[in-house]
Amino acid sequence: MTVFFNLIERLRGGAIPAVCGAIVCVALIGAAGARPDQPVSDSVGVIDGEAIAVTGPMSMEVVNGQVKTVLHNGSDLRVKSGNARIDLVEGGQISICGPAHLSVLKSGGSLTIALDTGTVHVRIEHELPLNIYTPLIQVQTVAIGDGPRDALVGFDSSGAMCIRANLGAIRLEQQLTGQSVIIPQTGDVFLFSGQLEHLRTSAGHCACALQIAKATPPPQPPATQFATVETLPPNEEPIYQFVMPPLIYEANAKVQPEPEIDPRMIVVIRGVRVRPTLIFQGRVEGDGVAVAPLGRPPASSPVTANAPKAPAPSNDSLVNRVRNFVRKLLPSGS
Repeated sequence: MTVFFNLIERLRGGAIPAVCGAIVCVALIGAAGARPDQPVSDSVGVIDGEAIAVTGPMSMEVVNGQVKTVLHNGSDLRVKSGNARIDLVEGGQISICGPAHLSVLKSGGSLTIALDTGTVHVRIEHELPLNIYTPLIQVQTVAIGDGPRDALVGFDSSGAMCIRANLGAIRLEQQLTGQSVIIPQTGDVFLFSGQLEHLRTSAGHCACALQIAKATPPPQPPATQFATVETLPPNEEPIYQFVMPPLIYEANAKVQPEPEIDPRMIVVIRGVRVRPTLIFQGRVEGDGVAVAPLGRPPASSPVTANAPKAPAPSNDSLVNRVRNFVRKLLPSGS
């Protein structure tokens, strides 16, 4: 909206008659007539980006389990940095390369973008009339047959305006003088000070790639969560596992509430590793050892009756020899 009011002030204070300024004013206000209670048919599309700020008419919807911001007629969008993407309800896409500031207007089945700063890359598959207003130049996409339209419009760091017709043609009109020119398909031009006389051929002067929408996996039903302590090496024990009720996350809350979990509902599981039984395979070599049964003394080996008697130890000492010799010399009976 700020872009339109600035444009109207420039028109009223310019060199054109007041009647022309009034006509443009009525046309723009009619296209920008946004009310807080926008009907569903005034929805422009779903905006997605990391550093964006949206003011004006908008709504929140849940798409594939995620909360998305839906732009309506009169929404004002500021992309602080990076890129943003608008998925149009009629089909098609608008990529915005920041820093950028623009407004989106939808009335009578046509879509209007009021671009103040930044670059937009638009691709439309269906017959949706699209106009892009800048402070001095009006850009209108023109389809060739029933083909899609792909156009890039924006400003570089020096303030020069970039226009590129990737698919279809583009009609440029100077809002103060009414002068117009057609940019054919594959045409790439830029101009300074909003004057069509200064139109020059460009080769990739501005760039803003289309952002491909990433497929969002379907939401999964809430289930019991398992939190496992970091896995320990096989030779270290023990391993604990905690089973607890599912946590609650509120997407619309600025600050998440503290989780209220009853400690009695938490189950701690201690895992242990069972050592396998040792089994030896092979044979043991050597003499066997007889083992007596418990409670019984070992049986003594029986003595054989015919076993020979041990011979008497011989007594051949010198003293015994002398004694025997003396006995022989003495007469018997002495």
